[in-house]
Amino acid sequence: MRNALRWRFWLETGMAIVTSVLCVITLVQRDWIEFVFGVDPDNSSGALEWLIVGAFIVVTIMLFTLASYEWRRARSAIS
Repeated sequence: MRNALRWRFWLETGMAIVTSVLCVITLVQRDWIEFVFGVDPDNSSGALEWLIVGAFIVVTIMLFTLASYEWRRARSAIS
């Protein structure tokens, strides 16, 4: 099975894991943008952080969906 999986599966799965971890980090530590970049784009209202969380959730779901298509393609190629 491992040989039947294309590099796209591993890329999509890896990126989905990264975006889901970033989503959790943003939920736990909402002002990480201010710490990392040294700017406060939303004047501490939290609106940007919620937008980032929503975007990470959408991207994570999309990437896991694409990876599941690759997984199914590999399973049908083996059968």
